[in-house]
Amino acid sequence: MDFEFSEAQKVIAASTADVLADAGDSPWEDLAKAGLLALALPAWLDGDELGVLDVAVLLTEVGRKAVSVPALATIMLGVLPVTRWGSRELAELVLPGVATGEVLLTGAVREQSTVMPASPSTVADVASGTVTGTKVGVPYAAQARWILVPASLPGGGRTVAVVDRSGTGVTLTPTPASGPGPEYTVSLSCAAVAGFLAENALDDLYRLACAGAAAMGDGALAGALELTAGYVAEREQFGRKLATFQAVAQQIADVYIASRTLHLAALSACWRLADGLDADEDLDVAAYWLAREAPEALRTCHHLHGGIGVDVEYPLHRYSAMITDLSRFVGGADYRLEVLACSSN
Repeated sequence: MDFEFSEAQKVIAASTADVLADAGDSPWEDLAKAGLLALALPAWLDGDELGVLDVAVLLTEVGRKAVSVPALATIMLGVLPVTRWGSRELAELVLPGVATGEVLLTGAVREQSTVMPASPSTVADVASGTVTGTKVGVPYAAQARWILVPASLPGGGRTVAVVDRSGTGVTLTPTPASGPGPEYTVSLSCAAVAGFLAENALDDLYRLACAGAAAMGDGALAGALELTAGYVAEREQFGRKLATFQAVAQQIADVYIASRTLHLAALSACWRLADGLDADEDLDVAAYWLAREAPEALRTCHHLHGGIGVDVEYPLHRYSAMITDLSRFVGGADYRLEVLACSSN
């Protein structure tokens, strides 16, 4: 196993970091201008035809800066499934405009009963070209032009339906989130389907969702660690730098361990998924570590900051909110532990 990034991936990481470091009020447009939204697009759309690991590198840098942009929704939950499992005709319909940031996509992977259900309660009728059901916690649903909807088929089997957000039979209800990234409950009542992906796309979409969340969470935890380490290295208490106190050093070391472990888990999962290897167990481990350890590590970061750690205008709040939303996106620690236990048996 060689986890060393390729030269292209190093360029992606550096370019994304530079763009987000200097981003103004429209970081999504800045990413588009830098050509970073075209990473996974096909060549016939002037894309780079890159894959999961390359997109994960971008998402990690987005998390490291805790910037609220629809990169996870549009690229990992939208572009990659369409390019991997959709027809050329469908791709020609939904992908133009992604590179310039004008068109967003998203994936409706969660239902009320369970996260990423193997047998969705949402049902698609291929004959009539419609889909009916309810999805929850769908990121950027109102801003997206196209929504990828996992669904069961009446005669057995599963599919992913691509739905026009502005089409008939689609109702969006805003739901609260910890961070500024919007989420919605999407109700579908015989909503018209623009096209269907292959059956295997459903499991792949779930894998991409976990991989993307873990990659972004990896960056967010690393960014929070860097911010906190810098703070305790400079802040003085009782005439000494906070970092010189043994208890502080031990707590920041715990955060470092959690961060490095999440990095390894996310990288291993994305690497295996990108290489077409069995990535399910690695993805389950990464999702569990994100949901179980990252929120606790962020609480430690807040504690080490003292009073400023509860200021919502201080950058640490962005990291905490992002980790909270990502942990909920993958189902939470208890759910992820159950999934991991079942996959190990």
